[in-house]
Amino acid sequence: MSVTGSRPLRADARRNRERLLEAAVRAFAHDGPEVTLEAIAKEAGVGIGTLYRHFPTREALVEAAYRNELARLCDAVPGLLVELPPVQAMRVWMDRFLDYMTTKRGMADALRAVIASGGDPYAHSRERLLGAIGELLGAGVAAGVIRADANPVDVMTVMSGVTLTAGSPAQRDQAGRLLDLLLDGLRYGTDRA
Repeated sequence: MSVTGSRPLRADARRNRERLLEAAVRAFAHDGPEVTLEAIAKEAGVGIGTLYRHFPTREALVEAAYRNELARLCDAVPGLLVELPPVQAMRVWMDRFLDYMTTKRGMADALRAVIASGGDPYAHSRERLLGAIGELLGAGVAAGVIRADANPVDVMTVMSGVTLTAGSPAQRDQAGRLLDLLLDGLRYGTDRA
């Protein structure tokens, strides 16, 4: 739950914050760091004062938008594992990882500005991502559908490399095929492969 100080946000304030974060991700990924905060507030359907109440600086908004995308990706794992068998959950999550990395690349200039101002939006990214991948792999190993020697660092490294191919729709199709090959490799040698 989001909080301002120690008080939980009201439902309308929470909705406004979420709309601002979604608008910011789209704007920074599409227009880069030059996009105005007024344009982001307008796209979110709120006033500039509401934006500044939640995010007092541009850097705070960029960092929060990035961290929100990371949290959305990593926090999806338990739900995917409840809804889908482990291999399918892993594949759906891989597509979401591809979307996350594409968005992150789109926000690269805005994130560099945060780093230049002394922020560290990536402080816990690696740990969060490795935890999510480890949870997916663990479920697959427990079900006997993912090889037991699968390493979260190796999987993240390969997935990160695959995302470099996902610039256009045609390349996105190739990235999907590459993720399928990775998943086949993770299943190789199991009884249910």
